[in-house]
Amino acid sequence: MADPQVIFFDAVGTLFGVKGSVGLAYRQLALEFGVDANARRLNDAFYAAFQEAPPLAFPEAPPEQVPALEYEWWQAIARRTFERSGDLEQFSDQTFADFFHALYRYFQGPEPWFVYDDVWPLLDYWRDRGVALGIISNFDSRIYPVLDSLGLAPYFSSVTISPEVGAAKPDRLVFATALAQQQCQPHQAWHIGDSFREDVRGAQAAGLQPIWLKREP
Repeated sequence: MADPQVIFFDAVGTLFGVKGSVGLAYRQLALEFGVDANARRLNDAFYAAFQEAPPLAFPEAPPEQVPALEYEWWQAIARRTFERSGDLEQFSDQTFADFFHALYRYFQGPEPWFVYDDVWPLLDYWRDRGVALGIISNFDSRIYPVLDSLGLAPYFSSVTISPEVGAAKPDRLVFATALAQQQCQPHQAWHIGDSFREDVRGAQAAGLQPIWLKREP
């Protein structure tokens, strides 16, 4: 198989993951606001709330409104997480608002994340072969400081995220936008990701070569 012109990567679950668990991060920050909740229960509640949420995409919104909409989208998930876990009543309205502000900023930095060990040699290998690298993700705009803080940003010549496109994977528009940024035809591109629906099916439908990265849970 010939080398591709560009390789796109998903972000969370492919390039980097959450240390411990989301539920543990929620618990640790909630304790600072006087709320004691079970990390496992929070983790289960988070993923249920995340699956129930609408796509992180705002097709009708002007670009200047997108950051606020991202914030509201995640705040709704956090609130639903504590509702599902039975712990929301431990917060006052103001305390929850303060907690979520801290939580949102926490996930913007390097502290909650780790880069998978196999990522560095893979990125080095393809960069050294002259293959362009990009990201296609349903992450929000915090991905830019996260990539910077983890040392990943220099590898990627394009970052395509659903809130900026107005559509989320597996929608073809996300992949088409990324290809246009790289000035690349679909058959010249690979896409690597951990989600069969979003990454494999999405890439296939858009004409890219998908590679399913099945990481251990």
